[in-house]
Amino acid sequence: MTPKSRARVRTVARLAPVLLAGVMAFAAPGVVNANPVNGPDVASWQHPGGSGIDWFAVRGAGHEFAMVKATEGLGYINPYFVQDALGMRAAGIARGAYHYADVRLSPEAQASYFATTAVAVNGPGGLPPVLDLEDAKGLPPAAVIDWTHRYLNTVQAITGRQPIIYTYPHFWRTAMANTAEFANYPLWIADYNGQNAPGPLPGGWRNWAFWQYTSTGRIAGVNGNVDLNFYSGSMGPIGLYSNSLFGSS
Repeated sequence: MTPKSRARVRTVARLAPVLLAGVMAFAAPGVVNANPVNGPDVASWQHPGGSGIDWFAVRGAGHEFAMVKATEGLGYINPYFVQDALGMRAAGIARGAYHYADVRLSPEAQASYFATTAVAVNGPGGLPPVLDLEDAKGLPPAAVIDWTHRYLNTVQAITGRQPIIYTYPHFWRTAMANTAEFANYPLWIADYNGQNAPGPLPGGWRNWAFWQYTSTGRIAGVNGNVDLNFYSGSMGPIGLYSNSLFGSS
């Protein structure tokens, strides 16, 4: 996510890199396990001065998945997308790609733009495609809700996979009027609450697939701050999505 978008999701106090106590367990759906599945999400901001990410170091530090920004609107492709996507796969990291929505522009065109750019990640062996929805651009909820339906339907028609929605609670409750129309989609929620689970969840969701719990994490292999996330296991073992370039597909 961009620095501007990070500021929007920082609705509660920043969470320092979290080391959750070993006594935690899945006492309820969506509570982080004692041995959580960790992973960063990255964009061009994690390449200061054109520096690369050492994805083998990221994997060696215990991070089993990662999300990378692919596109934004209709005119931006992350210049490090291919480099990072290949690095993730070579390191055996489960990889996903996301599109940063511009709800002023055609949802169908953006869906095609993203799906074409990220086809190698969105297909079998990668995590489902992700829609990053966090800026209404001044449009009313009804218009953003309609845009979201059309975008998701188009991406699913192109890729054959149900997309994941990334958002944060305040945005969903205001810009989306807290609609429950999308509660059947996997949720990637940004909630920097310092607890062992996000919540309460917006929009009728009862569980989360991914939880972005900080934007100021520091991990081996990445220069500077990076968003960090947990995976709940709701879409099956993360290993299903981490085929190596040197393994079977």
